[in-house]
Amino acid sequence: MPKNNITIDVQIHDDRWDSCLTDFSLEKLINKAVEIEECDHFELSICFTNDAEIQKLNKDYRDKDKPTNVLSFPNEPLSDKADRQILLGDIIFSIDTIEKEANEQGKLFADHLSHLTIHGFLHLLGYDHIDQEQAQQMESQEIKILSLLGMHNPYEADEKC
Repeated sequence: MPKNNITIDVQIHDDRWDSCLTDFSLEKLINKAVEIEECDHFELSICFTNDAEIQKLNKDYRDKDKPTNVLSFPNEPLSDKADRQILLGDIIFSIDTIEKEANEQGKLFADHLSHLTIHGFLHLLGYDHIDQEQAQQMESQEIKILSLLGMHNPYEADEKC
């Protein structure tokens, strides 16, 4: 992704991800989010893991002793942006929870993962969903980015991927 000077460090901690990521375009998703958010010149780390590892992180850093689909750990506020590469932070995904949710919601795994990738990335940019207003703003951005990629609105209840 050299055009924006963006570096993505990918780590796979569970071999089951190998087959799930063959047709998944992480760079395409991040590039579209970068285009919409008008940010560049940064680095982020993405880890593909499982419920056991993400539960430990969720407990250690959020005091929630349960697995989750995605965790985001922002590193530097974008306001600190200068003429240097900014380490935005880390996004961690659990194959177990994402697979379970996709099945329960009747979604394709890749579509659910795409949505969660945008969701996690927006957290690194400072978006949150602590209150209703923040949640609406964040969801609006997720929908906009996914739409530009030809993907459906993940919040429409009857929509099947």
